[in-house]
Amino acid sequence: QVQLVESGGGLVQAGGSLRLSCAASGRTFSIATMAWFRQVPGQEREFVAASSWRYGPTYYADSVKGRFTISRDSTKNTVYLQMNSLKPEDTAVYYCAATRGFSIATSRSEYNYWGQGTQVTVSS
Repeated sequence: QVQLVESGGGLVQAGGSLRLSCAASGRTFSIATMAWFRQVPGQEREFVAASSWRYGPTYYADSVKGRFTISRDSTKNTVYLQMNSLKPEDTAVYYCAATRGFSIATSRSEYNYWGQGTQVTVSS
Protein backbone atom coordinates (compact mmCIF):
# COMPACT_ATOMS: atom_id res chain seq x y z
CA GLN A 1 0.00 0.00 0.00
CA VAL A 2 0.95 3.61 -0.53
CA GLN A 3 -0.16 6.44 1.72
CA LEU A 4 -0.37 10.01 0.43
CA VAL A 5 -0.65 13.12 2.60
CA GLU A 6 -1.22 16.56 1.09
CA SER A 7 -0.40 19.88 2.71
CA GLY A 8 -0.04 23.53 1.75
CA GLY A 9 -3.59 24.53 0.94
CA GLY A 10 -5.13 27.73 2.18
CA LEU A 11 -6.71 31.05 1.30
CA VAL A 12 -4.99 33.36 -1.18
CA GLN A 13 -5.98 36.41 -3.20
CA ALA A 14 -6.33 36.25 -6.94
CA GLY A 15 -2.94 36.59 -8.58
CA GLY A 16 -1.18 35.02 -5.63
CA SER A 17 0.72 31.76 -5.27
CA LEU A 18 0.58 28.59 -3.23
CA ARG A 19 2.70 25.44 -3.17
CA LEU A 20 1.07 22.12 -2.38
CA SER A 21 3.06 19.16 -1.16
CA CYS A 22 2.25 15.47 -1.24
CA ALA A 23 4.33 13.12 0.87
CA ALA A 24 4.25 9.45 -0.08
CA SER A 25 4.99 6.58 2.29
CA GLY A 26 4.69 2.83 2.32
CA ARG A 27 5.48 0.87 -0.85
CA THR A 28 6.72 3.91 -2.74
CA PHE A 29 8.90 1.75 -4.98
CA SER A 30 5.69 0.70 -6.72
CA ILE A 31 4.82 4.25 -7.77
CA ALA A 32 5.40 5.11 -11.43
CA THR A 33 3.33 8.26 -11.91
CA MET A 34 2.05 10.97 -9.56
CA ALA A 35 -0.68 13.46 -10.28
CA TRP A 36 -2.80 16.25 -8.89
CA PHE A 37 -6.56 16.43 -9.35
CA ARG A 38 -9.07 18.93 -8.03
CA GLN A 39 -12.74 18.87 -7.24
CA VAL A 40 -15.42 21.46 -6.67
CA PRO A 41 -18.55 20.34 -4.77
CA GLY A 42 -21.12 18.98 -7.19
CA GLN A 43 -18.61 18.58 -9.99
CA GLU A 44 -16.42 15.78 -11.28
CA ARG A 45 -12.88 15.45 -10.02
CA GLU A 46 -10.68 16.88 -12.76
CA PHE A 47 -7.11 16.30 -13.77
CA VAL A 48 -4.63 19.10 -13.10
CA ALA A 49 -1.10 17.80 -13.66
CA ALA A 50 0.96 14.62 -13.66
CA SER A 51 4.59 13.62 -13.56
CA SER A 52 6.59 10.48 -13.95
CA TRP A 53 7.83 9.57 -10.47
CA ARG A 54 11.47 9.06 -11.39
CA TYR A 55 12.08 10.39 -14.85
CA GLY A 56 10.95 13.02 -17.20
CA PRO A 57 7.68 13.86 -18.60
CA THR A 58 5.05 16.10 -17.10
CA TYR A 59 1.61 16.91 -18.39
CA TYR A 60 -0.85 19.66 -17.58
CA ALA A 61 -4.49 20.45 -18.08
CA ASP A 62 -4.96 23.35 -20.47
CA SER A 63 -6.61 25.38 -17.73
CA VAL A 64 -3.41 25.48 -15.65
CA LYS A 65 -0.70 25.29 -18.30
CA GLY A 66 1.82 28.08 -17.84
CA ARG A 67 0.64 28.83 -14.30
CA PHE A 68 1.14 25.55 -12.41
CA THR A 69 4.27 23.44 -12.17
CA ILE A 70 4.48 19.87 -10.90
CA SER A 71 7.81 18.71 -9.54
CA ARG A 72 9.13 15.89 -7.42
CA ASP A 73 11.86 15.15 -4.92
CA SER A 74 12.43 11.42 -4.99
CA THR A 75 14.80 11.60 -2.03
CA LYS A 76 11.92 12.89 0.07
CA ASN A 77 9.21 10.85 -1.65
CA THR A 78 7.38 14.11 -2.20
CA VAL A 79 5.65 15.70 -5.17
CA TYR A 80 4.82 19.40 -5.32
CA LEU A 81 2.38 21.60 -7.17
CA GLN A 82 3.52 25.20 -7.48
CA MET A 83 0.50 27.33 -8.33
CA ASN A 84 1.07 30.87 -9.58
CA SER A 85 -1.27 33.54 -10.91
CA LEU A 86 -4.15 31.90 -9.10
CA LYS A 87 -7.69 32.64 -10.19
CA PRO A 88 -10.99 32.30 -8.28
CA GLU A 89 -11.88 29.41 -10.59
CA ASP A 90 -8.90 27.48 -9.18
CA THR A 91 -10.79 27.19 -5.90
CA ALA A 92 -11.25 23.50 -5.14
CA VAL A 93 -10.11 20.61 -2.99
CA TYR A 94 -6.83 19.42 -4.43
CA TYR A 95 -5.99 15.72 -4.31
CA CYS A 96 -2.70 13.94 -4.81
CA ALA A 97 -2.83 10.60 -6.61
CA ALA A 98 -0.41 7.83 -7.51
CA THR A 99 -0.45 4.95 -9.91
CA ARG A 100 1.69 1.95 -10.73
CA GLY A 101 1.16 2.67 -14.40
CA PHE A 102 3.94 4.31 -16.37
CA SER A 103 1.76 6.20 -18.78
CA ILE A 104 0.76 9.75 -17.92
CA ALA A 105 -2.94 9.26 -17.28
CA THR A 106 -5.54 11.99 -16.92
CA SER A 107 -8.44 9.80 -15.82
CA ARG A 108 -9.02 9.34 -12.11
CA SER A 109 -9.83 5.67 -12.72
CA GLU A 110 -6.18 5.07 -13.64
CA TYR A 111 -4.92 6.01 -10.19
CA ASN A 112 -4.60 3.47 -7.41
CA TYR A 113 -3.89 5.67 -4.41
CA TRP A 114 -5.31 8.98 -3.19
CA GLY A 115 -4.64 11.50 -0.47
CA GLN A 116 -7.31 13.07 1.71
CA GLY A 117 -7.26 16.40 -0.13
CA THR A 118 -6.36 19.96 0.79
CA GLN A 119 -8.59 22.99 0.30
CA VAL A 120 -7.42 25.85 -1.91
CA THR A 121 -9.53 28.99 -1.89
CA VAL A 122 -8.77 31.93 -4.17
CA SER A 123 -10.59 35.16 -3.36
CA SER A 124 -11.33 37.79 -5.98
